[in-house]
Amino acid sequence: MRTLIATSLITLILTACSTTSGKTSPTFFDYQLYSPSAQSIQLNNLPQELKNADVILIGEWHTHTGIHRFQTDLLRELINSNPKVALSMEQFSRDKQSVVNEYLAGTIGEQMLMKNGNAWPNYESDYRPLVELAKSQNLDIIASNAPKPIVRCIGRQGVDYLDKLTPKERTFLASSIDTSKSPYKEKFMASMHHGKPEQTEKQFAAQVTWDETMAESIVNYLGENQNAQVMHIAGKFHIEQGLGTKAAIMKRNPALKVVVITPVSDLETDIGDDYRLEVLEPPVRYVQMENRMAAYKNLKGRNDDLTCR
Repeated sequence: MRTLIATSLITLILTACSTTSGKTSPTFFDYQLYSPSAQSIQLNNLPQELKNADVILIGEWHTHTGIHRFQTDLLRELINSNPKVALSMEQFSRDKQSVVNEYLAGTIGEQMLMKNGNAWPNYESDYRPLVELAKSQNLDIIASNAPKPIVRCIGRQGVDYLDKLTPKERTFLASSIDTSKSPYKEKFMASMHHGKPEQTEKQFAAQVTWDETMAESIVNYLGENQNAQVMHIAGKFHIEQGLGTKAAIMKRNPALKVVVITPVSDLETDIGDDYRLEVLEPPVRYVQMENRMAAYKNLKGRNDDLTCR
């Protein structure tokens, strides 16, 4: 009798499994790349536009697992097409290039990279796979960004803060920082919902300092390394719709072929000629306004501790 019951239960379970729909819900691990015309793309069959690009800019929602997984998968595929690929990262600044180089050369370990390189708090969970892939394949990593302490002071005092920097400090930022009117500036200003206009101007100066510096770092590298290709990762605001970093790259070298990949949760999102990386949208950070304001005040308090010249 027990054998009969057990057999019946097994049959029932197998039957239920066979009739369950094969459709599964996407998770934060999942992604799908699409062309600007919304054609799906498999990474093992990349279009020539991506293979032949001088620069591929990948926007990200920071800490999004699916996007970070995509970045590593794409870098692996690009290596198959061009062994001279270099990885450019917003997450390391120019003044830490020597630290990054030491880690790639094996003269320091990961803990010293994280400490002396001012690695982001989510380095181990999100950026380690990229860096370790680059290291295993002897790829260059470009610490392309501007140092955050300097940029924060620009955000407080405006672009005139550049005049207070030492000659060495000045080399850590782009030689030319353009704060004039542009579609990128209009987008940035529209995204700011508080503060006086003059302070918002200073905050844009800080924002564009990042873009100009990352762009110059990439262009300089390509000028020194013929036939190289650069894959650059940064927050999506910096690169979407070809604004920000791409515009700064094209201003420095209009001949470069630059492709933008922007994460979206809806393929109908209007982002122009960008490639679309479909992923789940991050969870809502704050539901209650009092929680949002408390977080803002806490951030403002930490920034107030910064000492500028």
